[in-house]
Amino acid sequence: MRFQILGRSLLVLAMFALVACHKKEDNVAVPGGDTPEAAVQQSVTLIKAGDFDGFWKHALPPADYANLRNDWKLPHPDRRPITDGDRARFTQAVQQITAPNAETTLYDQLKPKLAQLEAQYHDQLPVMIGIGQAILTTGIAQNKTMTETQKQQARDALNVLLPWAQQTPWFDQDKAKQAVGVVVVTARQLDLKSADQVQNMDFDTAMKNYSIGFGGVKQLLDIYGLSVDDALNSVKATTISMDHGQAHVKIDYTLLGKPLTTDSQLVLVDGRWYSQDLINSARAEHEQLLHPSAPASSASAPIPAASTQAPASASTTGNVMAAKP
Repeated sequence: MRFQILGRSLLVLAMFALVACHKKEDNVAVPGGDTPEAAVQQSVTLIKAGDFDGFWKHALPPADYANLRNDWKLPHPDRRPITDGDRARFTQAVQQITAPNAETTLYDQLKPKLAQLEAQYHDQLPVMIGIGQAILTTGIAQNKTMTETQKQQARDALNVLLPWAQQTPWFDQDKAKQAVGVVVVTARQLDLKSADQVQNMDFDTAMKNYSIGFGGVKQLLDIYGLSVDDALNSVKATTISMDHGQAHVKIDYTLLGKPLTTDSQLVLVDGRWYSQDLINSARAEHEQLLHPSAPASSASAPIPAASTQAPASASTTGNVMAAKP
C-alpha cells in the first residue's frame, strides 16, 4: 500500500486491471487442473461456454488430446454408410428449416398437430413418461459398466427429471412457437449443406458446430423450464480422499431446485489432474480405431497415476463421448 492517496488510487486501479486480465484468461483451456477441484470446475466452465475444443484440451493430457484430433479423420468401422435416401432426406429437411420465413411456415404446420396431440395424449402423457422412466431405470440396473454408486446417482437424477417431464406443457402453443424459432436460428447458424459434410467435417469444424448445437439445446430446454446453466452454475467439487496420485472428488449440484450428488475419480499425470474415466475411455477408443478387430477392453483398466509422462503405450486417446455424436 502507498501512504499517499494518489499512490493508493493508482494501486487500486492496477489491481482492477490485473483482475480484469485474469478474468479474460479464466476460460483459456490448459491441460488438466492444479487441483482435483480445479480440474472439475474448469471442465464445467468450458462446457457451460460451449467450448468443446477447450474442454477436450483441458480434460485430456496433451498427447491424448493430439490423438483425439488425429483420430477424428480416421474411418470409423461402426459408422453406417450414407445412402442416397439419407442425402435426399437431409437436404429436404435443411431446406425446410432454413428457408425464408421458415419460423412462420413451420409453426403454421405444427400448430394444428399440437392441438391434435394435446387432445389425444394430454391425459396419457404422464403415464407414457412414467413407462419411459421404468425402461430407463431397467437399463441403468442392467448396465455393466456403471458402479452401484453411479447407478444410484443416475436414478436420483432421473427421479428429479420425471416430475418435470410430466408437468411440462409440451403442447403449449406459445412455447412451441419459441422452440421453432430456436431450431430455425440454430440450423441457419450451423449452415450444413449435405449429409456428407456432416460426416466428413474436421475436428475444429465439428467442435464449433457442437457449440452451436449445444447452445440451441440449452435454449430449447430453458423454454420448457429446465436451465442447464443453472445446474452447471451450482456445481461444487470437494476432494474426499487423495492417495498416490489418485483423488476421489464429490460433485454437488442442483437440478430443478433439487440437490444431487455425483462423484469422479481423478488421476495425476505430469503434475496435472484429469478425469480417470475420460482418459481410460479415450485411450480405449483410440486403440479400437487403430486396431478395429481388437476388443476395446482397456476401457475398464485403470490408468497409472504419475507425476511424470504416462507410458507411451498408454498415452493415446480417441473420440470418447465426443466421438462424432
